[in-house]
Amino acid sequence: MPILRLAAIASASLLLTLFSVPHPAWAQDKTVTLKMSSWVPPAHPLNPSLIAWAADIEKESGGTIKAILFPSEQLGKAMDHYDMARDGIADFAYVNPGYQPGRFPIIAAGELPFLIGNAKGGSAALDEWYRPYAATEMKDTHFCFAFVNDPGTFHSRHKIVLPTDIKGDKVRPGNATMGAMVTLLGGTNVQSSAPEAREVLERGVANTIGFPWGSIVLFGIDKVVKFHMDVPLFSTTFVWAMNQAKYDSLSPAQRTVIDHHCTAAWAETVATPWADFEYAGRAKLAAEPGHDVYKLTPEQLAAWHAAVAPLTAAWASKVRDSDAKLTGLKADLQQHGALAE
Repeated sequence: MPILRLAAIASASLLLTLFSVPHPAWAQDKTVTLKMSSWVPPAHPLNPSLIAWAADIEKESGGTIKAILFPSEQLGKAMDHYDMARDGIADFAYVNPGYQPGRFPIIAAGELPFLIGNAKGGSAALDEWYRPYAATEMKDTHFCFAFVNDPGTFHSRHKIVLPTDIKGDKVRPGNATMGAMVTLLGGTNVQSSAPEAREVLERGVANTIGFPWGSIVLFGIDKVVKFHMDVPLFSTTFVWAMNQAKYDSLSPAQRTVIDHHCTAAWAETVATPWADFEYAGRAKLAAEPGHDVYKLTPEQLAAWHAAVAPLTAAWASKVRDSDAKLTGLKADLQQHGALAE
């Protein structure tokens, strides 16, 4: 038999042997199915992103890590999601830290007004900055990644142009820092999760809401509020948290797969479709009959910056080495092109 033919047979035999040897994750690891909890409705753009994220985990793990997403608060209320991840009610949970004011003071820096200009680079920046602090501030869970929504603003039954327009108003804030802003400006906070927001507005319990643009339409809030202040007033921080015991129960190979999907790059990937959706909401609202989407004058905007300045000092008073932390966050935002102008 010619030497070249022998070599070809030997090479083919070697390749067949290599491909017939099971990957450790395929041959040894038990298949696990993770419960992922999202409190937003099925049509929300975050849900497909989380499903795609989980599909990539299943692929990399050789099919040994599967996941099922439970949207719309099926496993528990939005405000309880951190504790759900901690207690194992969910294996992964979509957490809004601001739903529990004061519990997670460090990450609240991401909620400061006029700080984050967009959610794409902003998510990567927030994750890179917060990751070292999460090990302490969210030690009850296994931190996966942090991200933000595209900047939101005030949407109301009445036109808001100056900080004084909040005085006496009833406002559903977007997060704890927004709640502090409302109090600072003389308004009254009406607490509710996003899924409950339309109801409190319809009932007149609140007149104004802090919300991102696209979600106003998604949650049907555009049927209640007609005035929309067009400024990047605030972003809300979120965390994708995992139950620590579930992470520890995985094989080393499976934990590596999870680690590969708990990164700043994945934070931006997961946040991007939602960011695009929220950004597009501005044009949708502007096109709806009876809606007023309005800009502020430079003087009005300067008044807002001056009025909300005490919020940074208030945040700093609750956080050790606050100057260094905030400087670090701004540097990361600048690097990722997401620092608000």
